[in-house]
Amino acid sequence: MAVKQTAGRDALGEFAPKFAELNDDVLFGEVWSREGQLSLRDRSLVTVVALMAQGLTDESFRYHLTTAKKNGITKEEIAEVVTHAAFYCGWPKAWAVFRMAKDIWGEE
Repeated sequence: MAVKQTAGRDALGEFAPKFAELNDDVLFGEVWSREGQLSLRDRSLVTVVALMAQGLTDESFRYHLTTAKKNGITKEEIAEVVTHAAFYCGWPKAWAVFRMAKDIWGEE
C-alpha cells in the first residue's frame, strides 16, 4: 500500500511548487500506487537498479534502499540483484551500493 508522500512539498514546496506536486502526487502517488500492475517490492527492485545504473548513490538512493527493505527485499536478494546489475551498470557503482546496503541490511 502506497504511503502519502510529502517529501517534495516539505523540501521544495515554496521553491519549486510544481516539481514538489509532481513528486508527491504523480510519482509517489499515482505511479507507485499502481500495485495491480507491479508490486511495491518489484517497483523497489526496478528503482534501485535504475538509480544504481545512473550512479545516483546519494541520500535519495538511501531512501529507496530503505524502502526496498520495507517492501520485503531481503539481504540475500539485494546482494544478488546488485551483483547481477554490477555487470551491466558498473563495478564501482556496485561497490557504492553495497556500502550503503550493508548499513541498511546489516541491522538484521
